[in-house]
Amino acid sequence: MLVLILLVNTSIYFLFKNISINSEVNELTSQTNEIVKTLNSNPEIARSDLLRAYLPTDGMIRVIEEENDRLLLTLTKKDSFTELPASFVKTETNSIIHLDNQANFVTISKPIIWENGEIVTLQVYKQLVAHTETMQTLFYVLIVASAIMLIPTIIAGVFLSRFILNPIKALTAAMKENITNTKWKKIYVENRSRDELYEMENTFNTMIEYLKDNFEKQETFVSDASHELKTPISIVKSYAELLERRGQGNPELFNESIQAIESEADRMQKLVEQMLLLARNQEKDAHEQINIVDICMETVDKFTGAYNREITLETAKNVLYVNGSQDQLQQVIYILIDNALKYSDGAVKLTIRKQNTHVMVNVQDSGQGIPNQEKEKIFDRFYRMEKSRNRDLGGTGLGLSIAKTIVAAHDGSLRVTSEVGEGSTFTIKLPIVN
Repeated sequence: MLVLILLVNTSIYFLFKNISINSEVNELTSQTNEIVKTLNSNPEIARSDLLRAYLPTDGMIRVIEEENDRLLLTLTKKDSFTELPASFVKTETNSIIHLDNQANFVTISKPIIWENGEIVTLQVYKQLVAHTETMQTLFYVLIVASAIMLIPTIIAGVFLSRFILNPIKALTAAMKENITNTKWKKIYVENRSRDELYEMENTFNTMIEYLKDNFEKQETFVSDASHELKTPISIVKSYAELLERRGQGNPELFNESIQAIESEADRMQKLVEQMLLLARNQEKDAHEQINIVDICMETVDKFTGAYNREITLETAKNVLYVNGSQDQLQQVIYILIDNALKYSDGAVKLTIRKQNTHVMVNVQDSGQGIPNQEKEKIFDRFYRMEKSRNRDLGGTGLGLSIAKTIVAAHDGSLRVTSEVGEGSTFTIKLPIVN
């Protein structure tokens, strides 16, 4: 803004100066022509008297002979003007004489015929006093005008910069505080205009909420994993110490210890594998069109061959395509059937049906059922309704969490309906590929 004002005001100053000087030159030229006309039309009147009548108040009139630029006549009201340069010319000219510490002069030089018939030069001088005062006034006016424009601009710029930079500074401070203290501090965005800064702050708050949620889940996961591994490790360590003290002379104790250590090692292996599997399933595999009916039929066949249990499959259509990873979706069906077999003694029933643009896969058991207050918790990592019974069955509490993560990655949902004493039904909902 300062540069723009300087450019505009400088242009105004010099443009006005040139216009004003040209006006002075034209005025003095007209006056000089009038003097020459009067001299030519009144030869009976003395030239000095005529010239004295046209003498400018702040000026001087000279008549210069060609020989050595000799002055024939000098008329002025101020003796100091006689020091101005003079020269003979053969053509009409005009010039500006620049002087230090006083106003400049404009001079018009024009050849005329003098009384003796010789050609001489008539020079008319005029000091630009009014012009200089006007330009000085204009200079001060432009300075004041520039200040009047700049002061509000500077004040507005300060407020605008604070308006823009303060939210950014608050955002930076919140970031540093979150890094240093892990406080998950968010930016206050209430009663704010819905501008780009608001969008940035709102996005930051969403990101902080997401990071906080994931950090807490990570802490919970590590804590639960440590807790789950602590028990089998303690059992293995206890049996190892027992073998060291009494195992060599007691074959029964030796066999019991070996079986217990092997069982707990299997449990730890399964737990670690499922934790790694859960971490891997958080990343999407390459998706392709697959027939969900074929996956269910293949999984049912595997369980039917491995367990002496009744598992039925009902479907109205043999082909229902979904977009996803075959291995991951088969793993979901595997987890749900495996849980149904573990927690119920009766038949397990799979039902596949199409509902509008989605396919619904139901896995129904006839077990003890799930209380209402437990229905959402069963999808949490390491959660067990009956910890002792689940441990006896070899569960880690990760299966349903893995299943829900996989289904969510396929733009679907996994929910449960259950009544205590009447069994449970887990329903997978996936979008169909047309």
